[in-house]
Amino acid sequence: MNIGLVAHDQRKNDLIEWVKFNTLILSDHHLICTGTTGALIEKELKGLRKNLTKLKSGPLGGDQEMGARITADEIDLLIFFWDPMSSQPHDPDVKALLRMTVIYNIPTACNRASADYMISSPLFEDKNYTRIIKDYTPYINREY
Repeated sequence: MNIGLVAHDQRKNDLIEWVKFNTLILSDHHLICTGTTGALIEKELKGLRKNLTKLKSGPLGGDQEMGARITADEIDLLIFFWDPMSSQPHDPDVKALLRMTVIYNIPTACNRASADYMISSPLFEDKNYTRIIKDYTPYINREY
């Protein structure tokens, strides 16, 4: 499974602690991280380095790269610990990323509790589970 990992600066420690706690589970999966988050995971959890891909830092385009990977069906779920108490210089990118998770029906956890529920679900390891993606053909083929 391809798991996207993103965390705002004030939530990076929370995400690192969560990844440490779940290292055994996560080591069987490919982790795709925005730049700074990925660098911290590499530093703190050297054992996960082999299954880690780092994108650019979020404000430098990493959130958009993650969104592009979602549209290309290269992300199966997203763990995004975002900080609701601080505005971000790249808020439009964050909103666009979260919008892509809804459009493409990507399971998304925005805090530790939802991330725990997600990876402890029987569906997490179910290789036969298929996301249902809304058919946007009428929208695409609409007349202008």
